[in-house]
Amino acid sequence: MVMKNIALRISYEGSKYHGWQVQKSEVTVAGTLEAALSQLCGHTVKVNGCGRTDAGVHAEKYCVNYKTSSAIPADRLPYAINTYLPSDIAVQSAVYAEDSFDANISCIKKEYTYRIISARLHDPFLSNRVYFYPHELDLEAMRAAAAHFVGTHDFAAVRSVGTETKTTVRTVHWYEIEQVGQTVELRVCANGFLYNMARAMAGTLLYVSEGKISPDDLPSLLASKDRSSAGPTVPPDGLYLTRLWYDGDVGKMFE
Repeated sequence: MVMKNIALRISYEGSKYHGWQVQKSEVTVAGTLEAALSQLCGHTVKVNGCGRTDAGVHAEKYCVNYKTSSAIPADRLPYAINTYLPSDIAVQSAVYAEDSFDANISCIKKEYTYRIISARLHDPFLSNRVYFYPHELDLEAMRAAAAHFVGTHDFAAVRSVGTETKTTVRTVHWYEIEQVGQTVELRVCANGFLYNMARAMAGTLLYVSEGKISPDDLPSLLASKDRSSAGPTVPPDGLYLTRLWYDGDVGKMFE
């Protein structure tokens, strides 16, 4: 029996799910995908994802790999598997990957985008998909502060305790803040993210916008490694995994 390593590019709206990771008593994205793939392939399938997204977080681009003996060609897999999936999860493309490929370990860098609408009244059609923030945003102050996130730093001050990690040092390649219509997008790209790091960074920038933290305070805040000195962990509604980078054929799938 020849086992093939398949890589998938998927997207999902995470409002109804208790995050990515399989859990015994909660509905998760990975659990839903595994059930669908197991039914399609005719054997138990375990999926490996590019990272753990929290409950309520979304992914425009997400990478999964799994091993299968199924004879369904990779280019036909999206059409086949989507008939088994709910409408808020979709497989966009699939390729054969090297046996050593791991969606998490092989990922070079990731980009998360946090979306905010500065409004006192929420739009029910955007419920669970953006963060409605009832204050005016000082984008220039936020951009000045965000520049201090860029580079290789210890990000212990902007992560929640939850998962063990060998080091809290990460490299942030960029942190961009852009107004797109009525939505403000906070885009951060790094070689990896700590637990709740993207949401804590966004919360810290909102504190900067409110004048609770000065942009010039960011270097000392990071150096302190003190979570209580940074801003809050903002709600998951506005967070999206938006871009991924890989080598080879899997990388081409995410171009």
